[in-house]
Amino acid sequence: MNVVVWRRRASSVARFFLLLFLVTVAVFLLLDLIPGNPVDAILPPDATAEQRAAAAEQYGLNDPMWQRYLDWLGGILQGDFGRSFQTGLSVSDQILERAPVSIELAVLAMIVALAVSIPVGVWSAYRPGSVVDRASTFMISATLATPAFVLGILLVYVFAVKLGVLPVLGWVPFSEDPAEHVKRLILPVITLAAGECVLFTRLLKGDMMATLQQDHVLSARARGLPTRSILTRHSLRQSSFSLVTVSGVVIGRLIGGTVLVEAIFSLPGMGTLVITAIQSRDYIVVQAVVLLSAIVYLLMNTLVDVSYPLLDPRVRKVRTS
Repeated sequence: MNVVVWRRRASSVARFFLLLFLVTVAVFLLLDLIPGNPVDAILPPDATAEQRAAAAEQYGLNDPMWQRYLDWLGGILQGDFGRSFQTGLSVSDQILERAPVSIELAVLAMIVALAVSIPVGVWSAYRPGSVVDRASTFMISATLATPAFVLGILLVYVFAVKLGVLPVLGWVPFSEDPAEHVKRLILPVITLAAGECVLFTRLLKGDMMATLQQDHVLSARARGLPTRSILTRHSLRQSSFSLVTVSGVVIGRLIGGTVLVEAIFSLPGMGTLVITAIQSRDYIVVQAVVLLSAIVYLLMNTLVDVSYPLLDPRVRKVRTS
Protein backbone atom coordinates (compact mmCIF):
# COMPACT_ATOMS: atom_id res chain seq x y z
CA MET A 1 0.00 0.00 0.00
CA ASN A 2 1.46 3.36 -1.02
CA VAL A 3 2.50 6.26 1.16
CA VAL A 4 -0.43 8.44 0.13
CA VAL A 5 -2.94 5.91 1.45
CA TRP A 6 -1.10 5.58 4.76
CA ARG A 7 -0.95 9.34 5.12
CA ARG A 8 -4.67 9.53 4.44
CA ARG A 9 -5.39 6.96 7.12
CA ALA A 10 -3.08 8.62 9.64
CA SER A 11 -4.75 11.96 8.95
CA SER A 12 -8.20 10.42 9.47
CA VAL A 13 -7.21 8.82 12.77
CA ALA A 14 -5.59 12.05 14.01
CA ARG A 15 -8.68 14.02 13.05
CA PHE A 16 -10.85 11.49 14.89
CA PHE A 17 -8.96 11.93 18.16
CA LEU A 18 -8.93 15.72 17.82
CA LEU A 19 -12.67 15.84 17.22
CA LEU A 20 -13.22 13.32 20.01
CA PHE A 21 -11.37 15.60 22.43
CA LEU A 22 -13.44 18.60 21.34
CA VAL A 23 -16.64 16.56 21.73
CA THR A 24 -15.75 15.55 25.29
CA VAL A 25 -15.10 19.19 26.17
CA ALA A 26 -18.38 20.33 24.61
CA VAL A 27 -20.41 17.58 26.31
CA PHE A 28 -18.77 18.26 29.66
CA LEU A 29 -19.59 21.97 29.37
CA LEU A 30 -23.21 20.99 28.72
CA LEU A 31 -23.75 20.57 32.44
CA ASP A 32 -22.22 23.95 33.25
CA LEU A 33 -24.09 25.82 30.53
CA ILE A 34 -27.51 24.62 31.65
CA PRO A 35 -29.32 27.43 33.50
CA GLY A 36 -29.42 27.01 37.26
CA ASN A 37 -27.34 25.01 39.68
CA PRO A 38 -26.89 21.25 39.09
CA VAL A 39 -27.65 20.78 42.77
CA ASP A 40 -31.23 21.86 41.99
CA ALA A 41 -31.60 18.74 39.88
CA ILE A 42 -30.26 16.52 42.64
CA LEU A 43 -32.17 17.77 45.69
CA PRO A 44 -35.80 18.75 46.25
CA PRO A 45 -36.69 22.48 46.33
CA ASP A 46 -36.99 22.48 50.14
CA ALA A 47 -33.43 21.15 50.71
CA THR A 48 -31.47 22.94 53.41
CA ALA A 49 -28.22 24.80 52.84
CA GLU A 50 -26.33 22.00 54.58
CA GLN A 51 -27.88 19.38 52.27
CA ARG A 52 -27.02 21.46 49.20
CA ALA A 53 -23.44 21.88 50.37
CA ALA A 54 -23.13 18.14 51.05
CA ALA A 55 -24.51 17.27 47.59
CA ALA A 56 -22.14 19.71 45.88
CA GLU A 57 -19.22 18.14 47.76
CA GLN A 58 -20.37 14.60 47.00
CA TYR A 59 -20.55 15.21 43.23
CA GLY A 60 -17.40 17.34 43.15
CA LEU A 61 -19.24 20.47 42.06
CA ASN A 62 -17.02 22.64 44.24
CA ASP A 63 -13.85 21.56 42.42
CA PRO A 64 -12.31 23.70 39.64
CA MET A 65 -13.73 23.03 36.17
CA TRP A 66 -10.49 21.55 34.82
CA GLN A 67 -10.32 19.09 37.69
CA ARG A 68 -13.95 18.05 37.26
CA TYR A 69 -13.32 17.53 33.54
CA LEU A 70 -10.26 15.34 34.16
CA ASP A 71 -12.11 13.31 36.81
CA TRP A 72 -15.10 12.90 34.50
CA LEU A 73 -12.90 11.94 31.53
CA GLY A 74 -10.90 9.51 33.64
CA GLY A 75 -14.09 7.78 34.71
CA ILE A 76 -15.30 7.52 31.11
CA LEU A 77 -12.01 5.97 29.99
CA GLN A 78 -12.68 3.29 32.61
CA GLY A 79 -16.27 2.83 31.44
CA ASP A 80 -17.75 4.76 34.36
CA PHE A 81 -20.19 7.51 33.36
CA GLY A 82 -21.13 8.29 36.94
CA ARG A 83 -24.42 7.79 38.74
CA SER A 84 -27.84 9.16 37.99
CA PHE A 85 -28.80 12.25 39.99
CA GLN A 86 -32.36 10.98 40.36
CA THR A 87 -32.07 7.22 40.90
CA GLY A 88 -28.49 6.79 42.08
CA LEU A 89 -28.08 3.94 39.57
CA SER A 90 -24.98 3.53 37.44
CA VAL A 91 -25.39 5.42 34.14
CA SER A 92 -23.21 2.82 32.41
CA ASP A 93 -25.57 0.02 33.50
CA GLN A 94 -28.60 1.95 32.27
CA ILE A 95 -26.97 2.53 28.89
CA LEU A 96 -25.90 -1.12 28.55
CA GLU A 97 -29.47 -2.15 29.28
CA ARG A 98 -30.98 0.23 26.71
CA ALA A 99 -28.34 0.32 23.97
CA PRO A 100 -29.21 -3.08 22.37
CA VAL A 101 -32.71 -1.81 21.58
CA SER A 102 -31.44 1.31 19.80
CA ILE A 103 -28.68 -0.58 17.99
CA GLU A 104 -31.07 -3.28 16.77
CA LEU A 105 -33.55 -0.69 15.57
CA ALA A 106 -30.88 1.33 13.74
CA VAL A 107 -29.22 -1.69 12.10
CA LEU A 108 -32.52 -3.17 10.91
CA ALA A 109 -33.59 0.22 9.55
CA MET A 110 -30.29 0.46 7.68
CA ILE A 111 -30.70 -3.03 6.20
CA VAL A 112 -34.26 -2.31 5.09
CA ALA A 113 -33.27 1.03 3.58
CA LEU A 114 -30.45 -0.52 1.55
CA ALA A 115 -32.52 -3.55 0.55
CA VAL A 116 -35.17 -1.25 -0.90
CA SER A 117 -32.97 1.53 -2.27
CA ILE A 118 -30.39 -0.49 -4.19
CA PRO A 119 -32.72 -2.35 -6.59
CA VAL A 120 -35.03 0.66 -6.97
CA GLY A 121 -32.14 3.06 -7.57
CA VAL A 122 -30.42 0.75 -10.04
CA TRP A 123 -33.55 0.07 -12.09
CA SER A 124 -34.68 3.70 -12.03
CA ALA A 125 -31.29 4.71 -13.43
CA TYR A 126 -31.37 1.99 -16.07
CA ARG A 127 -34.97 2.67 -17.10
CA PRO A 128 -35.75 6.34 -16.38
CA GLY A 129 -39.42 7.08 -16.84
CA SER A 130 -40.45 3.47 -16.18
CA VAL A 131 -43.18 2.47 -13.75
CA VAL A 132 -40.56 1.78 -11.08
CA ASP A 133 -38.93 5.17 -11.64
CA ARG A 134 -42.23 7.09 -11.54
CA ALA A 135 -43.44 5.18 -8.47
CA SER A 136 -40.16 5.77 -6.62
CA THR A 137 -40.22 9.46 -7.53
CA PHE A 138 -43.75 9.76 -6.14
CA MET A 139 -42.82 7.91 -2.94
CA ILE A 140 -39.71 10.05 -2.51
CA SER A 141 -41.76 13.24 -2.83
CA ALA A 142 -44.37 11.94 -0.39
CA THR A 143 -41.75 10.87 2.15
CA LEU A 144 -39.89 14.17 1.93
CA ALA A 145 -43.14 15.98 2.66
CA THR A 146 -43.90 13.79 5.70
CA PRO A 147 -41.89 14.21 8.92
CA ALA A 148 -40.80 10.99 10.61
CA PHE A 149 -43.04 11.45 13.65
CA VAL A 150 -46.06 12.04 11.39
CA LEU A 151 -45.25 8.92 9.38
CA GLY A 152 -44.90 6.89 12.56
CA ILE A 153 -48.27 8.06 13.92
CA LEU A 154 -49.88 7.38 10.52
CA LEU A 155 -48.48 3.83 10.41
CA VAL A 156 -49.74 3.16 13.93
CA TYR A 157 -53.21 4.44 13.02
CA VAL A 158 -53.47 2.40 9.82
CA PHE A 159 -51.80 -0.92 10.67
CA ALA A 160 -52.35 -1.10 14.43
CA VAL A 161 -55.57 0.79 15.14
CA LYS A 162 -57.61 0.41 11.94
CA LEU A 163 -56.41 -2.89 10.49
CA GLY A 164 -55.23 -4.44 13.77
CA VAL A 165 -52.54 -6.50 12.03
CA LEU A 166 -49.65 -5.21 14.14
CA PRO A 167 -49.21 -4.32 17.82
CA VAL A 168 -49.73 -0.69 18.73
CA LEU A 169 -46.92 0.05 21.18
CA GLY A 170 -44.45 -1.58 23.53
CA TRP A 171 -41.52 -3.94 23.44
CA VAL A 172 -41.13 -7.70 23.84
CA PRO A 173 -37.58 -9.13 24.15
CA PHE A 174 -36.57 -11.67 21.51
CA SER A 175 -35.79 -14.23 24.21
CA GLU A 176 -39.37 -14.12 25.48
CA ASP A 177 -41.30 -14.29 22.20
CA PRO A 178 -39.37 -14.05 18.89
CA ALA A 179 -42.49 -13.67 16.73
CA GLU A 180 -43.95 -10.88 18.88
CA HIS A 181 -40.54 -9.22 19.03
CA VAL A 182 -40.40 -9.02 15.24
CA LYS A 183 -43.99 -7.75 15.00
CA ARG A 184 -43.27 -4.88 17.36
CA LEU A 185 -40.22 -3.87 15.33
CA ILE A 186 -41.91 -3.64 11.92
CA LEU A 187 -43.50 -0.22 12.25
CA PRO A 188 -40.58 1.46 14.05
CA VAL A 189 -38.10 0.10 11.50
CA ILE A 190 -40.21 1.28 8.55
CA THR A 191 -40.58 4.71 10.13
CA LEU A 192 -36.83 5.04 10.65
CA ALA A 193 -35.88 3.54 7.29
CA ALA A 194 -38.23 5.65 5.14
CA GLY A 195 -36.15 8.81 5.23
CA GLU A 196 -32.92 6.91 4.52
CA CYS A 197 -34.57 5.14 1.56
CA VAL A 198 -35.12 8.56 0.00
CA LEU A 199 -31.49 9.56 0.50
CA PHE A 200 -30.01 6.27 -0.75
CA THR A 201 -32.30 5.97 -3.78
CA ARG A 202 -31.63 9.48 -5.02
CA LEU A 203 -27.89 9.17 -4.43
CA LEU A 204 -27.52 5.78 -6.14
CA LYS A 205 -29.77 6.72 -9.04
CA GLY A 206 -27.73 9.83 -9.80
CA ASP A 207 -24.41 7.97 -9.64
CA MET A 208 -25.73 5.04 -11.68
CA MET A 209 -27.04 7.28 -14.45
CA ALA A 210 -23.59 8.84 -14.76
CA THR A 211 -21.84 5.44 -14.73
CA LEU A 212 -24.14 3.97 -17.36
CA GLN A 213 -22.91 6.61 -19.81
CA GLN A 214 -19.24 5.76 -19.37
CA ASP A 215 -17.28 4.06 -22.13
CA HIS A 216 -16.72 0.72 -20.42
CA VAL A 217 -20.46 0.30 -19.81
CA LEU A 218 -21.35 1.31 -23.37
CA SER A 219 -18.74 -1.17 -24.60
CA ALA A 220 -20.28 -3.92 -22.48
CA ARG A 221 -23.67 -3.18 -23.99
CA ALA A 222 -22.19 -3.28 -27.49
CA ARG A 223 -20.70 -6.71 -26.80
CA GLY A 224 -24.18 -7.95 -25.94
CA LEU A 225 -23.54 -8.73 -22.27
CA PRO A 226 -26.64 -9.54 -20.19
CA THR A 227 -28.37 -6.58 -18.57
CA ARG A 228 -27.90 -8.11 -15.12
CA SER A 229 -24.15 -8.34 -15.63
CA ILE A 230 -23.93 -4.77 -16.92
CA LEU A 231 -25.87 -3.38 -13.97
CA THR A 232 -24.16 -5.37 -11.22
CA ARG A 233 -20.58 -6.08 -12.33
CA HIS A 234 -19.91 -3.07 -14.52
CA SER A 235 -22.02 -0.31 -13.00
CA LEU A 236 -23.18 -0.91 -9.42
CA ARG A 237 -19.79 -1.26 -7.74
CA GLN A 238 -18.39 1.87 -9.33
CA SER A 239 -21.57 3.76 -8.45
CA SER A 240 -21.69 2.57 -4.84
CA PHE A 241 -18.74 4.50 -3.39
CA SER A 242 -20.87 7.50 -2.45
CA LEU A 243 -23.55 5.17 -1.11
CA VAL A 244 -21.06 3.32 1.10
CA THR A 245 -19.61 6.58 2.36
CA VAL A 246 -23.03 7.99 3.24
CA SER A 247 -24.12 4.67 4.76
CA GLY A 248 -21.33 4.86 7.31
CA VAL A 249 -22.47 8.32 8.32
CA VAL A 250 -26.14 7.30 8.39
CA ILE A 251 -25.71 4.24 10.63
CA GLY A 252 -23.93 6.38 13.19
CA ARG A 253 -26.67 8.98 12.97
CA LEU A 254 -29.42 6.36 13.26
CA ILE A 255 -28.00 4.82 16.43
CA GLY A 256 -27.97 8.21 18.11
CA GLY A 257 -31.09 9.54 16.45
CA THR A 258 -33.85 7.10 17.37
CA VAL A 259 -35.33 9.43 19.99
CA LEU A 260 -38.59 10.30 18.24
CA VAL A 261 -39.24 6.78 16.96
CA GLU A 262 -38.65 5.23 20.37
CA ALA A 263 -40.93 7.80 21.97
CA ILE A 264 -43.73 7.18 19.45
CA PHE A 265 -43.61 3.39 19.81
CA SER A 266 -42.68 3.24 23.52
CA LEU A 267 -39.43 1.36 22.96
CA PRO A 268 -37.03 1.11 25.92
CA GLY A 269 -33.96 2.34 24.05
CA MET A 270 -31.46 5.13 24.63
CA GLY A 271 -33.82 7.64 23.04
CA THR A 272 -36.45 6.99 25.68
CA LEU A 273 -33.74 7.09 28.34
CA VAL A 274 -32.56 10.55 27.29
CA ILE A 275 -36.12 11.90 27.09
CA THR A 276 -36.84 10.68 30.61
CA ALA A 277 -33.54 12.16 31.80
CA ILE A 278 -34.33 15.55 30.27
CA GLN A 279 -37.78 15.59 31.85
CA SER A 280 -36.33 14.76 35.28
CA ARG A 281 -33.32 17.08 34.78
CA ASP A 282 -30.97 14.12 35.16
CA TYR A 283 -28.22 15.90 33.27
CA ILE A 284 -25.47 13.36 33.87
CA VAL A 285 -27.49 10.76 31.94
CA VAL A 286 -28.03 13.23 29.11
CA GLN A 287 -24.28 13.89 29.04
CA ALA A 288 -23.49 10.20 28.69
CA VAL A 289 -26.00 9.51 25.91
CA VAL A 290 -24.98 12.60 23.94
CA LEU A 291 -21.31 11.68 24.26
CA LEU A 292 -21.84 8.09 23.15
CA SER A 293 -23.94 9.19 20.17
CA ALA A 294 -21.22 11.61 19.10
CA ILE A 295 -18.51 8.95 19.49
CA VAL A 296 -20.44 6.48 17.34
CA TYR A 297 -20.99 9.13 14.68
CA LEU A 298 -17.30 10.10 14.62
CA LEU A 299 -16.16 6.47 14.66
CA MET A 300 -18.35 5.50 11.68
CA ASN A 301 -17.13 8.52 9.72
CA THR A 302 -13.50 7.64 10.44
CA LEU A 303 -13.94 3.95 9.56
CA VAL A 304 -15.48 4.86 6.22
CA ASP A 305 -12.71 7.35 5.50
CA VAL A 306 -9.96 4.87 6.43
CA SER A 307 -11.49 2.01 4.43
CA TYR A 308 -12.26 4.08 1.34
CA PRO A 309 -9.08 3.00 -0.52
CA LEU A 310 -10.28 -0.60 -0.16
CA LEU A 311 -13.52 0.32 -1.90
CA ASP A 312 -12.22 2.59 -4.65
CA PRO A 313 -9.39 1.15 -6.78
CA ARG A 314 -8.63 4.63 -8.09
CA VAL A 315 -7.44 5.66 -4.61
CA ARG A 316 -5.17 2.61 -4.32
CA LYS A 317 -3.55 3.42 -7.65
CA VAL A 318 -2.44 6.86 -6.54
CA ARG A 319 1.34 7.16 -6.45
CA THR A 320 3.55 9.67 -4.87
CA SER A 321 5.40 11.92 -7.24
